[in-house]
Amino acid sequence: MRRVLKLAALGAAATLSLAACGQAPDSAESTTTSETSADAGDTSTAEDTAEDTEAAGGDNADFKACMVSDSGGFDDQSFNQSGKEGLDAAAESLGIEAVEVESQADTDYTTNVNNLVQQGCNITIGVGFLLEDAIQEAAEANPDTNFALIDSAFSDADFNPVEIDNAKPILFNTAEASFLAGYLAAGMSESGTVATFGGLKIPSVSIFMDGFADGVDKYNEDNGTDVQLLGWDKEAQEGAFSGDFENQSQGQTLTEQFISQGADIIMPVAGPVGLGAAAAASTADGVKIIWVDSDGYLTASEYKDLMLTSVMKQIGAAVETTVTDTVEGGFTNEPYVGTLENEGVGLAPYHDFEGEVPAELTEKIEEYKQQIISGDLVIETPNAPQQ
Repeated sequence: MRRVLKLAALGAAATLSLAACGQAPDSAESTTTSETSADAGDTSTAEDTAEDTEAAGGDNADFKACMVSDSGGFDDQSFNQSGKEGLDAAAESLGIEAVEVESQADTDYTTNVNNLVQQGCNITIGVGFLLEDAIQEAAEANPDTNFALIDSAFSDADFNPVEIDNAKPILFNTAEASFLAGYLAAGMSESGTVATFGGLKIPSVSIFMDGFADGVDKYNEDNGTDVQLLGWDKEAQEGAFSGDFENQSQGQTLTEQFISQGADIIMPVAGPVGLGAAAAASTADGVKIIWVDSDGYLTASEYKDLMLTSVMKQIGAAVETTVTDTVEGGFTNEPYVGTLENEGVGLAPYHDFEGEVPAELTEKIEEYKQQIISGDLVIETPNAPQQ
C-alpha cells in the first residue's frame, strides 16, 4: 500500500507531453505467476561451482543469495538483467547458491519475496523501486535475514526516509552521467531536436531525464544554440511516459511521434520499452538512440548500429559487492550510491560512432565529467537518491 500511495503522490500516472497531449493507454494484462530460475534452468548452485568455492578459500555452499525481478523480467536487456548478472557472478566466485525469481506482474512481488524468505535465503535482493513495499515489509518482519533493494531507499507512511538495520538501499545518481549524455546528444543532433521519455514517473526514472535536460541546456548555454528537448520539462517535472516497463509498442509510438517532430536522438528510460523506441528509430534515417542502465551496444545488440552511447549504472558490480560483503560477514545497511566519482555510473563508449563525435565535444564532456567528480559542478535534481 505504501508504494501505491507513493506512486500516486509522485504523479505516477503516465502522461504524454507531446504535440497532442493525451493519456497513455492502460498496460496490457499480465499473468500473476512467478518462475524461479530453477524452473527456467538458469539457477547457479554451489554444486555447479565447486571449483570456484575452493578458489574462494571457503565452503559457502550453505549460503543462499536470492533475487526478485520486477515485471520487466531478467531478459530486459537493462537493469533486471544487470542485477541477475551481478548475482550470478557472486555465485560463481563465492560458491554460493543463487535463486532468481522472475515476476510477471507487480502483484507477484510480495509473494515472491515471502517465498524466498521461507526458502531460507540469507539475503534477498529486490530489483527496482516497485519492490520497495515487498522488501521493506519482509525486512521488518524478518530481522535475522538480510535484504537489499536496487533503485530505492526505504520510507515510512509519510514517505520520510527510514533506516532498517537489515536492509540496504543500492542507489545511483544517474543524473551525473545523463548530464553528459544530454550534452553529447545536443552536440551531435543534426536536427536541433532531441527527446527522452520514461516508463513510469518514479524517481529512478525521472533522475535520468533531469540530468539529460540539464546537459542539453548546458550545451545551449556554452554554444549559443537552441537545441530543443521533447518529452521532459525538468522544472515542472512533467513529460512523456509509456506507462510501464513492458509495452514496447507504446515506446515505438512515442518515438515515432518524437521523430515526426524532428527529434533525431532519443533516450528511452523504460527498460524493455526502449526496444520499441529502437525499432522506431531503425526505420528513420539518421535517428540515434541513447540506452540506459547497461551498455545497449552489447545488451540490445540487434540495434547496436543506432546506439550513440548509454548511461550506465553498474548494478551488477554493486550486487556482487553487496552479496560478497554479506557472505564474509560485512553486511551493512549503509546505502550504496553510485556516482561518477566511484564509477557506479558513467557513459558507455561511443562504439560505432567513435569517429563521428568531434574531438572538441569529447574533450568538453570529459572536462564536465571531471568537474562533477571534483564537486565543482553539481547536477541538481529533486529525484536525487535519498540516503
